[in-house]
Amino acid sequence: MTGRTARAGAVLRQVALHVVLAAAGFVVLLPFLIMLRTAVTPDEAIFRGTLGLHGLTTSHFVDAWHGAPWPQYYWNGLLAVTGIYIGQILTCLPAGYALARLRFRGSATATWVIVACLAIPAQIIALPVFLMISRVGWLDTLQALILPFATSAFGIFVFRQFILTIPQALFDAARLDGVGPFAVVWRVVLPNVRPALAAFGVLSVMGHWNDLFWPSVVLRTERSATVPYGIVDFAAGEGGADYGTQMAAAAIAAIPLVIALCFVQRQFVHGLAPSATAD
Repeated sequence: MTGRTARAGAVLRQVALHVVLAAAGFVVLLPFLIMLRTAVTPDEAIFRGTLGLHGLTTSHFVDAWHGAPWPQYYWNGLLAVTGIYIGQILTCLPAGYALARLRFRGSATATWVIVACLAIPAQIIALPVFLMISRVGWLDTLQALILPFATSAFGIFVFRQFILTIPQALFDAARLDGVGPFAVVWRVVLPNVRPALAAFGVLSVMGHWNDLFWPSVVLRTERSATVPYGIVDFAAGEGGADYGTQMAAAAIAAIPLVIALCFVQRQFVHGLAPSATAD
């Protein structure tokens, strides 16, 4: 009887957990669902507050697509996030390895400095970075979007923590084979941190793809405009007070990220929960 009671209690706990998770997921997805529902609802129904399942339309998506150069926004955004991510891998991975596995004077202090940098908002250093970008003549260019973020304190910290989970025996074997410190990064560390690369990549790409603050600081025209900058420009111009078209534009911006996340979700989840530290 006790065994059956325990199993029944475990089942009830699992059911309650799934109900809570489903409710939380619905709350998180509700704004996205309202956005999609508004994007396919005729204008008259939107202003009446009627968001039923009848009278669906795709005209808002057509108007939004023709109202702005979305392929150019997508291309600029893709170049920006790709350039940023490549720069972050080239700088953060060696730095993370050095802090995790190399012993040198000041390594502990350097680690704490990196952690302290995580508490500094990007807005605080925006003005000096803007002045440097302006003096070299890079305003309104992709370089202005990429280079200030080509390294990341968060990325260094993430890779350091993940590299600590790699067995020390792998590094010892590489040294016995005559592999140098820089080669170790690309021949030993890189193949073993793929989950971390995916997890950090998702966070980096999503953060910079959706970033509006920095493009608004350094961009002046649509030549190098990214998707968020384009949405604001669209809403101030062609979109106007057409809420259905604005929601369609927001959906056009968000859908590529949702599709990309579906392809890397397993690596993303695995990268957020590395195994215990191995020596």
